[in-house]
Amino acid sequence: MNSRNSVSSSWLVGIGLAAVFAFIQPVSAGVDGQFKHAEKLYDTYCTQCHGVNRDGNGVNSVFMSVQPRDHSDAKGMGDIPNSEIVDVIKKGGLAANKSVLMPAWGGVFSDDEVNQLAAYLRHVCKCGSDQ
Repeated sequence: MNSRNSVSSSWLVGIGLAAVFAFIQPVSAGVDGQFKHAEKLYDTYCTQCHGVNRDGNGVNSVFMSVQPRDHSDAKGMGDIPNSEIVDVIKKGGLAANKSVLMPAWGGVFSDDEVNQLAAYLRHVCKCGSDQ
């Protein structure tokens, strides 16, 4: 392989990778940055199960008997009261008779962070600010 073909191949691989990553970008926190901290928490603690697209298809979901909630689903999320969202984040899935695989984050996140995450989930699903 000559150096010209090597450069062309590297360029094509780079373009291909850029195209793949374009499809797995996380949901934007919004122009004003209102949800920036909550988005960072979600990206750090939640995407492994709930996915970078917030659709319940994280890398760990393949191995789970109960699939993680799709946070981008307006109908499914819209039916859940904020108090339940806060309880599940703080106390885990068992707080709402949901999957035991959803961990309790109350010892990790402050009350303010939990409330920010709940508001962020409403932003992600586009299902209203309060229930």
